[in-house]
Amino acid sequence: MRVLKPFFLITDIGFIIYWIVTFLQVIPAEWAFKDYHNPMIMAWNWSFLPLDILISATGLFSLYLYRTERSAWRSAALISLVLTFCSGLQAIAFWLFSNDFDITWWLFNLYLMIYPLFFIKTCLPDSSEYQAVKNT
Repeated sequence: MRVLKPFFLITDIGFIIYWIVTFLQVIPAEWAFKDYHNPMIMAWNWSFLPLDILISATGLFSLYLYRTERSAWRSAALISLVLTFCSGLQAIAFWLFSNDFDITWWLFNLYLMIYPLFFIKTCLPDSSEYQAVKNT
């Protein structure tokens, strides 16, 4: 968790800030992705809100569980990591299928896809934890 914590803080707080900025409509037009003001693209973007907030909630909750020394932090972290990967994958897939390549938005979403891959295994229960659950 020592190495994972900064990733969770950056990602989870970043999602919250992104959605506040999006809600307040303060993203400069030159920073927005292609067709940002198209109603269908806006709806597509807003469809990520529940997923991204769930990512933030589970990530921050896992940090709380870790700080309070509860082993359930691994499960919450695993959920957050898998959902983070899915969020990035969905955005990249959309832009790939629509032939839209904006390096800035791609980098943000590739980050969301790639960083969880380094931590998912560390959040899986080890065999002794699995045995303990299985025996109860």
